[in-house]
Amino acid sequence: MALKTILNYSPNFSPKKRNSKKIKFIIFHYTGMKSESDALKKLTDIQSEVSCHYLIKNNGEIVKMVPDLYIAWHAGKSSWKNYKSLNQSSIGIEITNLGHKHGYKKFTKKQITSLLKLSKFLIKKYKIRSKNILGHSDIAVLRKKDPGEKFPWKYLSKNRIGIWHTLSKQELTGKRQLKISKIEENIFFNNLFKIGYSKEYPKDKDKNKYLRELTKNFQRRFRQELIDDKIDQECLIISKNLINSHN
Repeated sequence: MALKTILNYSPNFSPKKRNSKKIKFIIFHYTGMKSESDALKKLTDIQSEVSCHYLIKNNGEIVKMVPDLYIAWHAGKSSWKNYKSLNQSSIGIEITNLGHKHGYKKFTKKQITSLLKLSKFLIKKYKIRSKNILGHSDIAVLRKKDPGEKFPWKYLSKNRIGIWHTLSKQELTGKRQLKISKIEENIFFNNLFKIGYSKEYPKDKDKNKYLRELTKNFQRRFRQELIDDKIDQECLIISKNLINSHN
Protein backbone atom coordinates (compact mmCIF):
# COMPACT_ATOMS: atom_id res chain seq x y z
CA MET A 1 0.00 0.00 0.00
CA ALA A 2 1.38 3.42 -0.95
CA LEU A 3 2.14 5.85 1.83
CA LYS A 4 0.16 9.09 1.70
CA THR A 5 2.50 12.06 1.98
CA ILE A 6 2.58 15.78 1.21
CA LEU A 7 5.63 17.00 -0.70
CA ASN A 8 7.58 19.98 0.63
CA TYR A 9 11.13 19.40 -0.50
CA SER A 10 14.13 20.74 1.40
CA PRO A 11 17.29 21.81 -0.45
CA ASN A 12 19.38 20.53 2.46
CA PHE A 13 20.73 17.15 1.44
CA SER A 14 23.88 15.64 -0.03
CA PRO A 15 23.71 15.41 -3.84
CA LYS A 16 25.15 11.92 -4.18
CA LYS A 17 22.52 9.17 -4.17
CA ARG A 18 23.08 6.20 -1.84
CA ASN A 19 22.35 2.53 -2.34
CA SER A 20 19.18 1.45 -0.50
CA LYS A 21 21.24 -1.22 1.32
CA LYS A 22 23.13 1.59 3.09
CA ILE A 23 19.95 2.50 4.98
CA LYS A 24 20.28 0.71 8.33
CA PHE A 25 18.68 3.08 10.85
CA ILE A 26 15.62 5.19 11.52
CA ILE A 27 16.25 8.18 13.80
CA PHE A 28 13.34 9.92 15.56
CA HIS A 29 13.52 13.63 16.46
CA TYR A 30 11.22 16.31 17.74
CA THR A 31 11.34 19.72 16.06
CA GLY A 32 11.79 21.61 19.36
CA MET A 33 10.49 24.88 17.94
CA LYS A 34 7.73 27.27 19.04
CA SER A 35 5.52 26.58 16.04
CA GLU A 36 5.06 24.06 13.27
CA SER A 37 5.45 26.77 10.62
CA ASP A 38 8.80 27.81 12.15
CA ALA A 39 9.97 24.19 12.00
CA LEU A 40 8.94 23.86 8.35
CA LYS A 41 10.72 27.12 7.50
CA LYS A 42 13.92 25.98 9.18
CA LEU A 43 13.88 22.55 7.55
CA THR A 44 13.48 24.11 4.08
CA ASP A 45 15.82 27.09 4.56
CA ILE A 46 19.10 26.60 2.69
CA GLN A 47 20.88 28.73 5.31
CA SER A 48 19.90 26.43 8.20
CA GLU A 49 21.71 23.40 6.76
CA VAL A 50 19.29 21.04 8.54
CA SER A 51 16.61 18.78 7.13
CA CYS A 52 14.94 15.40 7.51
CA HIS A 53 13.37 12.84 5.23
CA TYR A 54 9.92 13.13 6.80
CA LEU A 55 8.10 15.52 9.12
CA ILE A 56 4.98 14.43 10.98
CA LYS A 57 2.70 17.40 11.67
CA ASN A 58 0.44 17.85 14.72
CA ASN A 59 -2.57 16.74 12.66
CA GLY A 60 -0.79 13.55 11.60
CA GLU A 61 0.01 14.63 8.04
CA ILE A 62 3.31 13.22 6.78
CA VAL A 63 5.47 15.69 4.87
CA LYS A 64 8.15 14.23 2.62
CA MET A 65 11.13 16.60 2.60
CA VAL A 66 14.09 14.62 1.24
CA PRO A 67 13.83 11.45 -0.90
CA ASP A 68 14.98 8.34 1.00
CA LEU A 69 17.98 7.64 -1.20
CA TYR A 70 19.55 11.03 -0.51
CA ILE A 71 21.35 11.87 2.73
CA ALA A 72 19.35 14.38 4.79
CA TRP A 73 21.09 16.50 7.44
CA HIS A 74 19.30 15.51 10.62
CA ALA A 75 21.68 13.58 12.91
CA GLY A 76 24.78 15.79 12.91
CA LYS A 77 27.81 14.54 14.79
CA SER A 78 26.62 11.15 15.98
CA SER A 79 27.70 7.66 16.95
CA TRP A 80 26.12 4.24 17.54
CA LYS A 81 28.08 0.99 17.85
CA ASN A 82 30.67 1.13 15.03
CA TYR A 83 28.74 3.72 13.05
CA LYS A 84 29.72 7.40 12.98
CA SER A 85 27.91 10.28 11.27
CA LEU A 86 24.60 8.44 11.10
CA ASN A 87 23.17 10.74 8.42
CA GLN A 88 24.87 8.47 5.90
CA SER A 89 23.08 5.31 7.02
CA SER A 90 19.73 6.53 8.34
CA ILE A 91 16.33 7.99 7.59
CA GLY A 92 15.44 10.95 9.80
CA ILE A 93 11.88 11.53 10.99
CA GLU A 94 10.99 14.81 12.71
CA ILE A 95 7.82 15.07 14.76
CA THR A 96 6.34 18.47 15.55
CA ASN A 97 6.71 19.16 19.27
CA LEU A 98 7.67 22.22 21.30
CA GLY A 99 10.51 20.27 22.93
CA HIS A 100 12.13 20.75 26.33
CA LYS A 101 12.97 24.43 25.73
CA HIS A 102 9.47 25.58 24.82
CA GLY A 103 7.06 23.48 26.90
CA TYR A 104 7.52 19.83 25.97
CA LYS A 105 4.20 18.02 25.63
CA LYS A 106 2.82 14.62 24.73
CA PHE A 107 2.78 13.70 21.07
CA THR A 108 -0.71 13.66 19.55
CA LYS A 109 -2.56 10.41 18.83
CA LYS A 110 -2.67 11.37 15.16
CA GLN A 111 1.10 11.83 15.14
CA ILE A 112 1.70 8.41 16.68
CA THR A 113 -0.75 6.72 14.29
CA SER A 114 1.13 8.26 11.34
CA LEU A 115 4.47 7.38 12.90
CA LEU A 116 3.39 3.73 13.11
CA LYS A 117 2.37 3.70 9.44
CA LEU A 118 5.50 5.46 8.24
CA SER A 119 7.87 3.38 10.37
CA LYS A 120 6.31 0.07 9.32
CA PHE A 121 6.52 1.14 5.67
CA LEU A 122 10.23 2.01 6.00
CA ILE A 123 11.09 -1.07 8.09
CA LYS A 124 9.59 -3.34 5.45
CA LYS A 125 11.08 -1.46 2.50
CA TYR A 126 14.65 -1.29 3.86
CA LYS A 127 14.63 -4.34 6.16
CA ILE A 128 15.52 -2.24 9.20
CA ARG A 129 16.07 -4.12 12.45
CA SER A 130 14.18 -3.08 15.58
CA LYS A 131 17.37 -2.38 17.52
CA ASN A 132 18.41 0.08 14.80
CA ILE A 133 15.45 2.36 15.47
CA LEU A 134 16.79 5.12 17.69
CA GLY A 135 16.22 8.57 19.10
CA HIS A 136 18.48 11.54 18.45
CA SER A 137 19.46 11.47 22.15
CA ASP A 138 20.76 7.89 21.74
CA ILE A 139 23.29 8.89 19.09
CA ALA A 140 24.23 12.42 20.25
CA VAL A 141 24.38 12.08 24.03
CA LEU A 142 25.82 15.48 24.98
CA ARG A 143 23.84 17.48 22.44
CA LYS A 144 20.32 16.12 22.33
CA LYS A 145 17.34 15.13 24.48
CA ASP A 146 14.85 14.34 21.71
CA PRO A 147 12.45 12.73 21.16
CA GLY A 148 12.37 12.73 24.99
CA GLU A 149 10.62 10.97 27.84
CA LYS A 150 7.08 11.56 26.50
CA PHE A 151 7.87 9.60 23.34
CA PRO A 152 5.98 6.27 23.45
CA TRP A 153 8.88 3.83 23.01
CA LYS A 154 7.11 1.08 24.96
CA TYR A 155 3.97 1.31 22.82
CA LEU A 156 5.98 1.42 19.59
CA SER A 157 8.00 -1.64 20.62
CA LYS A 158 4.76 -3.63 20.89
CA ASN A 159 4.41 -2.91 17.17
CA ARG A 160 8.02 -4.01 16.53
CA ILE A 161 9.27 -0.47 16.19
CA GLY A 162 12.32 -0.05 18.41
CA ILE A 163 13.20 -2.09 21.47
CA TRP A 164 11.96 -2.18 25.07
CA HIS A 165 12.75 -4.36 28.05
CA THR A 166 10.69 -7.46 28.86
CA LEU A 167 10.58 -6.98 32.65
CA SER A 168 7.25 -7.09 34.48
CA LYS A 169 6.15 -4.50 37.05
CA GLN A 170 6.64 -7.15 39.72
CA GLU A 171 10.28 -7.67 38.67
CA LEU A 172 10.92 -3.91 38.84
CA THR A 173 9.09 -3.28 42.13
CA GLY A 174 11.34 -1.94 44.87
CA LYS A 175 14.36 -1.49 42.60
CA ARG A 176 13.94 2.22 41.93
CA GLN A 177 16.33 4.46 43.91
CA LEU A 178 17.99 1.38 45.41
CA LYS A 179 21.70 2.11 45.40
CA ILE A 180 24.26 0.13 43.43
CA SER A 181 27.93 -0.61 44.06
CA LYS A 182 30.82 0.84 42.04
CA ILE A 183 31.28 -2.56 40.36
CA GLU A 184 27.58 -2.61 39.39
CA GLU A 185 27.92 0.94 38.05
CA ASN A 186 30.71 -0.23 35.74
CA ILE A 187 28.52 -3.17 34.64
CA PHE A 188 25.70 -0.72 33.87
CA PHE A 189 27.89 1.43 31.62
CA ASN A 190 29.37 -1.62 29.90
CA ASN A 191 25.82 -2.80 29.22
CA LEU A 192 25.01 0.58 27.63
CA PHE A 193 28.10 0.34 25.42
CA LYS A 194 27.05 -3.17 24.36
CA ILE A 195 23.57 -1.89 23.50
CA GLY A 196 25.21 0.68 21.22
CA TYR A 197 25.74 3.92 23.13
CA SER A 198 29.09 5.51 22.39
CA LYS A 199 32.05 5.01 24.76
CA GLU A 200 33.74 8.04 23.26
CA TYR A 201 33.17 11.59 24.38
CA PRO A 202 34.79 14.82 23.17
CA LYS A 203 38.28 15.30 24.63
CA ASP A 204 37.37 18.81 25.77
CA LYS A 205 34.43 17.48 27.81
CA ASP A 206 34.38 16.06 31.33
CA LYS A 207 33.98 12.26 31.45
CA ASN A 208 31.66 12.39 34.48
CA LYS A 209 29.40 14.90 32.74
CA TYR A 210 29.23 12.61 29.72
CA LEU A 211 28.33 9.59 31.87
CA ARG A 212 25.62 11.60 33.68
CA GLU A 213 24.08 12.71 30.39
CA LEU A 214 24.35 9.16 29.06
CA THR A 215 22.46 7.89 32.13
CA LYS A 216 19.74 10.53 31.67
CA ASN A 217 19.29 9.72 28.00
CA PHE A 218 19.08 6.01 28.82
CA GLN A 219 16.39 6.89 31.38
CA ARG A 220 14.56 9.12 28.88
CA ARG A 221 14.23 6.10 26.65
CA PHE A 222 13.88 3.09 28.96
CA ARG A 223 12.81 4.44 32.41
CA GLN A 224 10.74 7.47 31.54
CA GLU A 225 9.06 8.17 34.88
CA LEU A 226 12.27 9.34 36.58
CA ILE A 227 15.16 11.08 34.83
CA ASP A 228 17.63 11.97 37.55
CA ASP A 229 21.06 10.77 36.26
CA LYS A 230 21.26 8.42 39.29
CA ILE A 231 21.99 4.80 38.45
CA ASP A 232 19.86 2.57 40.66
CA GLN A 233 19.02 -1.15 40.70
CA GLU A 234 16.08 -0.53 38.36
CA CYS A 235 18.34 1.02 35.68
CA LEU A 236 20.83 -1.82 36.14
CA ILE A 237 18.36 -4.66 35.65
CA ILE A 238 16.74 -2.89 32.67
CA SER A 239 20.16 -2.60 31.02
CA LYS A 240 20.88 -6.30 31.68
CA ASN A 241 17.50 -7.31 30.29
CA LEU A 242 18.02 -5.29 27.11
CA ILE A 243 21.34 -7.07 26.52
CA ASN A 244 19.75 -10.50 27.05
CA SER A 245 16.67 -9.72 24.96
CA HIS A 246 18.13 -7.86 22.00
CA ASN A 247 21.90 -8.36 21.67
